[in-house]
Amino acid sequence: MSKTTEIVKAGLAKRYAREKRFRFYGMMSIVISILFLAILMVNIFSKGLPAFSSTYIKLDVKLDAETLGVTADATPQTLRNANYSKVVQDSLQTLFPDVTERQQKRALKALVSSNAPFRLQEMVMAEPSLIGSQQAVKFLADDDIDVFYKNDAGRNLPEADRRIKDYQIAWLDKLQADGRISTGFNTTFFTSGDSREPEQAGILSALMGSFYTMLVTLFLSFPIGVAAAIYLEEFAPKNNFWVDLIEVNINNLAAVPSIVFGLLGLAIFIQFFGVPRSAPLAGGLVLTLMTLPTIIIATRAALKAVPPSIREGALGLGASRTQTVFQNVVPLAMPGILTGTIIGMAQALGETAPLLMIGMVAFIIDVPGGITDPAAALPVQIYLWADSPERAFTERTSAAIIVLLAFLILMNLLAVLLRKKFERRW
Repeated sequence: MSKTTEIVKAGLAKRYAREKRFRFYGMMSIVISILFLAILMVNIFSKGLPAFSSTYIKLDVKLDAETLGVTADATPQTLRNANYSKVVQDSLQTLFPDVTERQQKRALKALVSSNAPFRLQEMVMAEPSLIGSQQAVKFLADDDIDVFYKNDAGRNLPEADRRIKDYQIAWLDKLQADGRISTGFNTTFFTSGDSREPEQAGILSALMGSFYTMLVTLFLSFPIGVAAAIYLEEFAPKNNFWVDLIEVNINNLAAVPSIVFGLLGLAIFIQFFGVPRSAPLAGGLVLTLMTLPTIIIATRAALKAVPPSIREGALGLGASRTQTVFQNVVPLAMPGILTGTIIGMAQALGETAPLLMIGMVAFIIDVPGGITDPAAALPVQIYLWADSPERAFTERTSAAIIVLLAFLILMNLLAVLLRKKFERRW
């Protein structure tokens, strides 16, 4: 064997060894990425899934007119102001007559959520004939009770490390033995707005705020972005200084930090044009600015992917430039346009920083009824809950993240399905 052959074989061996190492490093990076993603998902779901269930305590409430402080012919206003809190307290006192100390009485009342009187108020207001009767009503448990009941391991902790006392645990054991404690699906999480009390907090107002914000963003960014891309790709003069400047700025805007768009929206839309602060209209305008570069770039890429023969054929048959673009090129590019739009909208749905800058960080209880009403957004709601000290808000933070991830996955899945449905091969 010649020396040259030996050198070539040695070089090949080293090259093959480098290729194997590169493949190994690539596989390891993928495995590590998947591992970190799995750890993140397990952490989020393990913390968030308990928030989709709630703990309820069933009480036998006696809607006595004297206790309520009303008469048989009470007006709706009188019924609204009745002493429902006393009725709830008496129901608990009946179950635990030995509780006489003032501190323990407060702890006994704290077993159920602070919205228990309002729950009774709704019942009586809807059906005044209930006055004078005794009803078995399920009330939401307080957030500390709810967390303890879901995580029974806390029973073994010292009393100083728990949010509830030993005598409260004894009360809960008695209620559970009597079949008065149950768990059920947390409908409040999807039907209520934000609240200071974790067991009463929901994401409905944030969901509606995100919906109206995305609606404004879609109706503004889609037509403007597609029209701008069509002009730049099909009609704008080539090698023109101003056109080149616009293209460079569009590409640069796609990399601008989102908080810069929030500052722009605060200065222009709110302070200059007077758009209502904390409203989906302001949020939609800001997210439109942020989404436009993504839609324009994706639309231009989709238009470029249409073969030149389509344009040449249409022009050769006598179609005008406008007819060629809108009747031949754009329909063929529509899958890519829709995909880019949905990806841009999914990116906007998860944005928090620009919405914080325009004031959508306010504590909003009421569900917004339009684009000018004060509202929060789902990412902002997650941010607010993550900053709350109550342990029960940790569950709801993770649960809201799960809901947000579900929407993002659905939007990306929709983009893939639209591409598959409308894609044409040539």
